[in-house]
Parts: sequence; structure tokens; C-alpha cells
Amino acid sequence: MGDAYAKAGCERYGLTAHTRGEFAACLREAGGRDVPLAARAARAYLDVAFFHPFADGNARAALLTLVYVLAREGVLLAEVGPLQTTRYADDPMGAADLATLIGVLNRRRRRVLTVRGVGG
Repeated sequence: MGDAYAKAGCERYGLTAHTRGEFAACLREAGGRDVPLAARAARAYLDVAFFHPFADGNARAALLTLVYVLAREGVLLAEVGPLQTTRYADDPMGAADLATLIGVLNRRRRRVLTVRGVGG
């Protein structure tokens, strides 16, 4: 198993024999119902970003993971604009802010569907 790189090789993510199992365990936690959906979607997104399991396309994979976690619960976002903010891996407020943003997008989606007569 080789390492994964990001930012034109400036960042290296060391992959070990345990990476796949640890990554899978983290993603399974996104399916639990004991944590709010927005927090689970944010966690899954951040897990992909943290583990960086692919040689290329990890940012896209992280976004697709977030969308999948939401869609599995029947939440389809009307839009997901590109957001770029620099956060350090040990910044707990970064994860909290992402969960808050996902919650806002979800509430906006529900409001739009209700106004259009689709939701309740």
C-alpha cells in the first residue's frame, strides 16, 4: 500500500495496512442515528479528507460521501456551492462549522420544498 499525496505532492498521507479498516469503521459511524444528520454528514466528509484514501480525487470523494450520507436519509440538496476555507486538522471549530453549514443547507432545502408545495 503506497502513500497518498495532495497539493502537488506537498502533503503526504501515509497509508498503512490498518488504514482501510480504520477508514471503514469511521464511515460506518456515519450511519448511526444517535448523532444529528448534519454532524454525521460533516464527519463522513472530514473522514475522507483526513484519511485521504485515494491517490487523486479525495476532495471530490469527500463531497460525494457527504451527499450520499444526506441522500440516504432522503435529503437532496438543491445546490452545493464551492467553499474553500483553510483549517488546521486539529481545529475543532472547523468540524463544527461544517456541520452547522450542512444543517443550514438542509433547512434551506426543506424551506424551498415547502414553499413549492413538495414538502411538509
